[in-house]
Amino acid sequence: MLKEHKYILWFKEISLKDVALVGGKNASLGEMIHYLIPKGINIPDGFATTAKAYFDFLAKTGIKKKIKEILKDINVSDIKNLQERGRTVRNLIMRSELPEDLKKEIIKYYKLLSEKYGEKQTDVAVRSSATAEDLPNASFAGQQETFLNIKGEKEVLEAVKKCIVSLFTDRAIVYREEMKFNHLEIALSVGIQKMIRADLGAAGVMFSCDTESGFGDVVLINAGYGLGENIVKGRIDPDQYYVFETTLKKGFKPILEKRLGTKLVKLIYNKDPQKPTKNILVPLKDRQKFVLQDEEILSLAKWSVLIEDHYKKSVDTEWAKDGRDNKLYIVQARPETVQSRKNVNILEEYVLEKSTLRLRSGSKILVTGLSVGNKIGQGRVNRIMEARDIEKFKKGEVLITDMTDPDWVPAMKLASAIVTDRGGRTCHAAIVSRELGVPCIVGTGNVTRALKTGDEITVNCSEGEIGKVYQGIIPFKIKKTDISKLPKLPIKIMLNLGEPDQAFKMSFIPNDGVGLAREEFIIANKIKIHPLALVNYKKLPKLLKNKIDKSTYGYSDKTEFFVEKLAEGIAKIGAAFYPKEVIVRFSDFKTNEYRSLIGGELYEPLEENPTLGWRGASRYYDEKFAPAFLLECRAIKKIREEMGLNNISVMVPFCRIPEEGEKVLAIIKKTGLAKGEDGLKVYVMCEIPSNIILIKKFLNIFDGMSIGSNDLTQLVLGLDRDNAQIAHIGDERNEAVKEMISKVIKICKEKKKYCGICGQAPSDFPDFAEFLVKEGIESMSLNPDTVIKTILNLSSKSSKSSK
Repeated sequence: MLKEHKYILWFKEISLKDVALVGGKNASLGEMIHYLIPKGINIPDGFATTAKAYFDFLAKTGIKKKIKEILKDINVSDIKNLQERGRTVRNLIMRSELPEDLKKEIIKYYKLLSEKYGEKQTDVAVRSSATAEDLPNASFAGQQETFLNIKGEKEVLEAVKKCIVSLFTDRAIVYREEMKFNHLEIALSVGIQKMIRADLGAAGVMFSCDTESGFGDVVLINAGYGLGENIVKGRIDPDQYYVFETTLKKGFKPILEKRLGTKLVKLIYNKDPQKPTKNILVPLKDRQKFVLQDEEILSLAKWSVLIEDHYKKSVDTEWAKDGRDNKLYIVQARPETVQSRKNVNILEEYVLEKSTLRLRSGSKILVTGLSVGNKIGQGRVNRIMEARDIEKFKKGEVLITDMTDPDWVPAMKLASAIVTDRGGRTCHAAIVSRELGVPCIVGTGNVTRALKTGDEITVNCSEGEIGKVYQGIIPFKIKKTDISKLPKLPIKIMLNLGEPDQAFKMSFIPNDGVGLAREEFIIANKIKIHPLALVNYKKLPKLLKNKIDKSTYGYSDKTEFFVEKLAEGIAKIGAAFYPKEVIVRFSDFKTNEYRSLIGGELYEPLEENPTLGWRGASRYYDEKFAPAFLLECRAIKKIREEMGLNNISVMVPFCRIPEEGEKVLAIIKKTGLAKGEDGLKVYVMCEIPSNIILIKKFLNIFDGMSIGSNDLTQLVLGLDRDNAQIAHIGDERNEAVKEMISKVIKICKEKKKYCGICGQAPSDFPDFAEFLVKEGIESMSLNPDTVIKTILNLSSKSSKSSK
């Protein structure tokens, strides 16, 4: 019998060619069982009802005409009208009996599946799969229902019926109306798949690209204990892991980030057949450790790469870990449909006008959370806590709620922005917001308490990982640039970057790599603890130990916390720009800045002028600080050797005399990071007059120089750049400073050594950038927001001078 004439098909009988027969989810499962199980991916077996089964059900019960009549003049913009029509159709289907021949077929295949797993009645997941979903131009999160931990013939049949009913949820009706699909030409296939005992283990979701920026060379994994529904629906803050695909394929272990989630509850099986799952609290000791071991993270990432390579596009997968044997499984996969549709040649930037009088006069930040997307939205707050009340929501309002599920979609489509108490970047609110292009902040923890209906707010997701809700309506601009038409310059244009969470997004700006990756942001904002406090942890007072323990639980060796977090931050930047060079400057905190870290007051002297004090190279070889510097070297070693990011170079700041440079290089070499080995380059900052006076000696030691124009200006002109009274003198365009810079460029070229600039001047002053190009500098490292205007200005000047 031909497939299209059957009511039931095993997953192994179907493939992606059968979307019209069994829908996107089930076709994808069949495709993976066909082609990817032989490559080592574990996928639980099952079977699917077909489109024929669905259409025969409508025909034999005679409800097709009734459904058509109910929906003929539906108005999806009227939420009350939508809810009434949807409810009527769902009740009609629920009252109708499945045809007997279909019921017998389902029971027959369920028994065979149970026998395969050696059980009398196996537990299954019953999933909806519509024949128009997961197409390139037709995808939406959670349109139809899934039912977990279903066991027994009667229960399976009831779940199948509920799946069919879910083809007419309010959000599915809205979606089809907007996509102009005929409601009665879409079929609903039901997948019945062996359940993995994630209730005893773990589960989550995985994307083969960064969900916010669209950066395609990473795998993003979210993980929680128990069944995965809590993550999908945003009920918990899950662990988050990033893995770099490119060097993973080469055999390295490039885990770029491991962020611990709170994971307060987990979803487990329930003995009550009417309520087959329930949430229970996760013990504190389990919350304070990562759900997955490193090898498990890497295994899932390898599977994601295999699936992506097979589908030839970014994919969104669901995975589960069986708690009985600790094996990992893929339970679903579908094409990723948001980032893959973006035009990568159009750079779109939302910019909040922070200089406006309104913001300066006190528009405060009300709440923060994880940002979804990179847009800005604003409007009047409508705080709604129950889905049944969404009919009160009006177009253009900001939706404030605890969390969303598919029932909220009709209101989400009307929102100018969405902010929730709970959820991570792969929860329902996040996924749907991306689909809709609506700015969203999830996981604030308190937005429903902090804001009330009627408040006017601005929701800002444009500044990286953390989204901010501002009081009031603040003006913003949208900048669009077609980067495919930008001219090529005779010098390298690199970026200054310190915040790892911005790296994937910034990688789309035209660039030749990163000329300055600062460690300071990572240490101050991610680690927050003085490195010597971690080195000397056992000798610390109890109160300070307790404070450190709160940030470092899970790490018995506290120095490993510093090494791992610093490595993760730098590696994220390195991966974003791979294989282009990323120049990482070793820490350049001054004593007052180090004192502000936890435990810093124990190790830092008080200095009258920290800018001219114990900083940069002078720290690294000092016996009091050397153990801390070794941690920085270990982080770089981990990045290059374990993660395979050999595009990372390093740079020594504030090196006063060549002898200091030699001492620092000797320490670096002791850690196994010898200059020149495996292409490692070690540069020196050029920011002190002595660097230029003794430039040939410095270049005999280092691979090149990067000019720090801020410090160089203050030291050439003999001023304190923090002193407002003499600030007008501190201009990088001063003739003395320019002469110094000209000399550096000239001698570096003679010595065939690298010469770049990473100071603020070329970002601030177009004429200074022109001066650098004329002098023949090799690279110019700019603040990301000035790259495009600098390229356009320099190309304009270049074309004029050539005429």
